[in-house]
Amino acid sequence: MPAPRSRPAAALVLVSALAALGLGPAAGPAAAATVPVGAGSYSDTRPAGTSGPTTDTGTPVTPKVTPAAQGKPVPTNDWWSSLAFQRYGGNPYSTPMYGHPLTYQAVAGGLEIGYPTSPAVVGDGRQYEFAHKRDLTLGLTGLNSPDTRADAWSDWTVTPYWSDGARTLRTTIGHGLPFVYAKGSGGDARITTAEPPAVFADQGNVLGITVAGHHYALFAPTGTDWNVSGATVTAGLGGKDYFSVAVLPSTDALATYRKYAYSFVTGSTVNWSYDAGTVRATYTLTTEAKEGTERGTLQALYRHQWLHTADPLTPYAYVSPRGTMKVRESASFTTSQRAAATLPALPGAGVDPARLRGHLNEVANAADPFSGAVDTYWTGKALGKLAQLVPLADQIGEGAIRDKLLGLIKTRLQDWFTAGGANEFSYDRTWKALTGYPASYGSDTELNDHHFHYGYYVYAAAIVAQYDPAWAADSAWGAMVKTLVRDTANPSRTDSAFPFLRGFDVYAGHSWASGHQGFAAGNNQESSSESTNLSAALVLWGAATGDTQLRDLGSYLLTTEGEAVAQYWFDADQQVFPAAFQHDTVGMVWGSGAAYSTWWTANPEEIHGINVLPVTGGSLQLGGRKDAVRRNIAEMERENGGPAVEWRDILWEFQSLADPGAAKAKWDAGNAGYTPEAGESKAHTYHWLTALDTLGAPDATVTGSIPTSAVFTKGTTRTYVAHNHGTTARTVTFSDGRSLSVPARSTATGTGAGTTDPGPGPSTGDTFQLRTGGALTTAGGAAAGGDTIASAQGANHDGTPYRPLVYEARGVDGTLRSGGSTAFRLQVDAGTTVGLGQQARVSYDLTGDGTFDRTETYQYFATDPVTGWEEYGQSRGLKSATGTLGDLRGGTVRLEVWSAIGNGDARLQTGTDRSVLVIPYD
Repeated sequence: MPAPRSRPAAALVLVSALAALGLGPAAGPAAAATVPVGAGSYSDTRPAGTSGPTTDTGTPVTPKVTPAAQGKPVPTNDWWSSLAFQRYGGNPYSTPMYGHPLTYQAVAGGLEIGYPTSPAVVGDGRQYEFAHKRDLTLGLTGLNSPDTRADAWSDWTVTPYWSDGARTLRTTIGHGLPFVYAKGSGGDARITTAEPPAVFADQGNVLGITVAGHHYALFAPTGTDWNVSGATVTAGLGGKDYFSVAVLPSTDALATYRKYAYSFVTGSTVNWSYDAGTVRATYTLTTEAKEGTERGTLQALYRHQWLHTADPLTPYAYVSPRGTMKVRESASFTTSQRAAATLPALPGAGVDPARLRGHLNEVANAADPFSGAVDTYWTGKALGKLAQLVPLADQIGEGAIRDKLLGLIKTRLQDWFTAGGANEFSYDRTWKALTGYPASYGSDTELNDHHFHYGYYVYAAAIVAQYDPAWAADSAWGAMVKTLVRDTANPSRTDSAFPFLRGFDVYAGHSWASGHQGFAAGNNQESSSESTNLSAALVLWGAATGDTQLRDLGSYLLTTEGEAVAQYWFDADQQVFPAAFQHDTVGMVWGSGAAYSTWWTANPEEIHGINVLPVTGGSLQLGGRKDAVRRNIAEMERENGGPAVEWRDILWEFQSLADPGAAKAKWDAGNAGYTPEAGESKAHTYHWLTALDTLGAPDATVTGSIPTSAVFTKGTTRTYVAHNHGTTARTVTFSDGRSLSVPARSTATGTGAGTTDPGPGPSTGDTFQLRTGGALTTAGGAAAGGDTIASAQGANHDGTPYRPLVYEARGVDGTLRSGGSTAFRLQVDAGTTVGLGQQARVSYDLTGDGTFDRTETYQYFATDPVTGWEEYGQSRGLKSATGTLGDLRGGTVRLEVWSAIGNGDARLQTGTDRSVLVIPYD
């Protein structure tokens, strides 16, 4: 079955010296038919009988940009791409664009603005949407432009441009921006509303209005005045050319928003880093002061962002299709996450070599290992299937099978990486895009899905590079691999040949599949897992070739999108999908919402499986939320009327990320009579399920010091795995203090010898001290310390952990004490801050399987505004409890402490027997 199908695109000219290394198309006024790139080549003219980007009627289309943007690589596959890619010829403006919290649509008279807050559940309950609905239109008096063009853009903002010959208008809009910043000439500022507005504040050049229940503030230059006449609001600009509009979270926010109304956003940039298992990203807006000196601003963070930032947030929030957005009062913020694990392959723990050898030969000796694949997508899937098996053959000493598979992969890659044959890559100078022909699913006419298709090629090339570094050299075939990377995930903003990160939306946290974004529901992405396949491939390719820039880019993309997928596709915290939407997962995410569907089928197996395949060593991040995996599988079986039948291998592998034993039992019962999914094989599925059944599920709470490392937990045993692509041995350290010696060009597996910090380990006794860094331990003798309890930021979080401190003990054995109950004493201090309250929650996972069987939330403790430790204990009373206690067998005990109320940080003492948790176990 085909994978996610939507629409995307871009490309130009660099220098001929770089072209030889695959670093850019050759420069020059007359294009050669074939551009050499290392040992390979691509064409700069499409094969006969093929097409590039077109309208829906087949007419060739060029980027719809202003002269100022002419020649620059256009970011196709973005949330605003319909401004530049006029797929539907009857609309020269744009389709709805979902910036969040605001929505936009360009029209002849300016920019429609909406703030949808009430979701609709449509399509027999299979889709929810916060569809664009105009509250007002921002424009100029008399403006009647024949089209709207993209004038400028940055990482998550864009500037649409209108001109009718007498008047010009530019607006800057973006993800997370509550403001629309406007510059106009030839007319007064004009706001037309969907209904006559209710005015709640009139301060001359600042006007507060309510339209359809939504509050807006209009800001004109100082010394001017807004005039309201029915549904039209106008203001002369007093010789200036600027004004702005903001959507307010409440009417009492007007003063705060007024402070930043003239600090116009001029650009947006993300910078990322990888450091010893941690991915950090800083999101920064640049601004220009139109009046005064204020250069700060307000920006709304998506859930996947505010969950992972320690930066202070305001009490303000917005509704969005991605759940609550929270507002930060600053021009930047930083997120920090544990890096997603990536391995070339799972270790062969528990695998029967003879059985695996038989399954490997089924593929290697097949009459057509590529199953008739012709186009880029299906060829990619076949390459991925073969590449998965190379390390498995190597693990069991089957060098002949390994080399045969490598030969098949190299031959097919080299065929595609050489122009002039039945298949090739062709560069479009107008759109600055590299398209493979034969194309499929609109990868040519709509510039869709390049990241889906090419991710398989990069992944296969990375596996080849692991075993044959010479093949991956720039002078050989590596330069062509880099050219595919530049088309899909270019890290450069100054590359004149390809756009920056074509498919990946850095602020939304995930990729988009459609090149043109020409839908009423905005852009879309179905197979998030084929997107993360490219990210994991970048990690492996970068590690194998020594390109740490690409390796770290891959880690940032994989980690960021992994969290976005957990929240927006799988609703892992059950805080995103509207209550009326009765599904636990979606097949597709749209700008306006999400849908329990695919492009090609309503089969539940494929709706659930399309966001899992291909299953590789880059899929381990899917196991970070085991409850979500279990809900996902349970819903699939309900919708399917029983266990999977068609894509059973994909869904067994997915289930194994949470419940390896149960998934392996399904394989044991049903492996004989099924046909593998097109990108899968019985060899890989058997190896995957057996390895996880032996090692346990992936443990995302522990990270290694290199991206190609992972941890697995079964009962009380953690197994540490790392692959060293380098030519010398190295020691990989893990965040729990364990370490692993890894020989050169090898994978190592162990239980963490050479421990630098033993941590709490399997616990004995019932009294646990807290340690800075997140451990609960029965050991004493530590120095007193303290951790900061983050502010509640003025909101009420009574009963719900908010940015909590988390302390855990794993591998705990104990017999429940009859009549016993949890006890604790925690030393807390609010300093001199008034009105703070700290709260604690204690959770018990009785078997260490990732599911908490008992959770106890205690009433919060109101601290006094006097410096000095105060003692918070269980005597405050139990607020709520779920589940039942039982004996601990390799279990996990967790303590969470957070600020339930107040607007200031507090402190929690660690390292002493004055702050302890006492569990009711012998």
